[in-house]
Amino acid sequence: MKTEYIKRPLYIDRIKPFIGKQIIKVLTGQRRVGKSYILLQLIDEIITLQPDANIIYINIEITEFDKIRTHSALYQYVTEKLVEGVPNFLFVDEIQEVQSFELCLRSLLAESKCDIYCTGSNAQMLSGELATKLSGRYIQFPIYSLSYLEFLEFHKLPNENKSLTLYLQLGGMPYLIHTGLENVVVMEYLRNVNSTILLKDVVARENIRNVSFLENLTAFLADNTGSILSALNISKYLKSQHQLVPTQTVLNYLRALTNAFYVHKVQRAEVKGLKIFEVGDKYYFEDLGLRNAIRHFDYRGDVNKLMENVVYLQLKRNGYNVFVGQMAHKEIDFMAEKDGARIYIQVAYMLTDQNTISREFGNLLSIDDQYPKYVVTMDEISAGSDYKGIRQIHLRDFLTM
Repeated sequence: MKTEYIKRPLYIDRIKPFIGKQIIKVLTGQRRVGKSYILLQLIDEIITLQPDANIIYINIEITEFDKIRTHSALYQYVTEKLVEGVPNFLFVDEIQEVQSFELCLRSLLAESKCDIYCTGSNAQMLSGELATKLSGRYIQFPIYSLSYLEFLEFHKLPNENKSLTLYLQLGGMPYLIHTGLENVVVMEYLRNVNSTILLKDVVARENIRNVSFLENLTAFLADNTGSILSALNISKYLKSQHQLVPTQTVLNYLRALTNAFYVHKVQRAEVKGLKIFEVGDKYYFEDLGLRNAIRHFDYRGDVNKLMENVVYLQLKRNGYNVFVGQMAHKEIDFMAEKDGARIYIQVAYMLTDQNTISREFGNLLSIDDQYPKYVVTMDEISAGSDYKGIRQIHLRDFLTM
């Protein structure tokens, strides 16, 4: 099933150890971030490893598979395609479109009929359908839009500040390799992707009624990327704009946006003890280009928001659990944990005055543990230097670590 693509080894290398294991591999992520092509890469990998493999590939969004909309139809199609005496592999793209799909997967897994891989564009399939029927029998692999290094590779760009600015402006949707990087063309494409995600993965799936409010909410999140928000404060703000929206409705719509992987919610947690605060979260966009397509790109006005967003995404790509650190009245932009270790990160565009330096480094210096601490900036002069054990690092270097 050879198809031209640029490899994304970050994800293939994570999934390869599970090939042939009796556990369902679920690739999740926002629509258009490249999950389908990663499936195709996995298929080619499997054919290389096992040339006699029987590949069953179903893309629910293709007309050829229009009749597969129920778990029984899916089961019938798959069982008819199985071949005895050879290893069978099943790949289903956008499986959440199949009603009660988990019943089919559970049966196929129990009968050891095939090795199963699927993709989904809604987190509810994990918290609801899969978690209920397939608890302990699947493993999730989050897929994100292109990293900065992938962006450079896809577009054959040098690692320089001009490329970084393009990345902060246009984002990492893989399809941009076909549109080119002309701003007008890219933004038109991204506005269409925005509409598709909101209508198909949010409005339709979550039964959203007030589409106008949903659009206003996404614009508000774009304006307030990286700010601490609460549903109550958002509701109060909207009231000041003569929009009366109950707090619970705001919560429901925020959850719908996060379920579609359109935005990521980052909770606040105490640096000591990891107490999770129930009120006051930050929201970051899955793709900066989609965020910028909502609001006119203003580098000078938005650069701090964009830097925070891209640092957050890089941490998630690298497998970290990420929180906003809280310590009395001091805030740490990111407190990230993985494999029992932790790092702390402050993000600042330029360290141009002593107040900024004292704030960014001072917050980190007040943490009395020995975990690594970083200040990520765009400051060329002092990048790479240390201040009392805290490393200052340029954003380009952080994104290529």
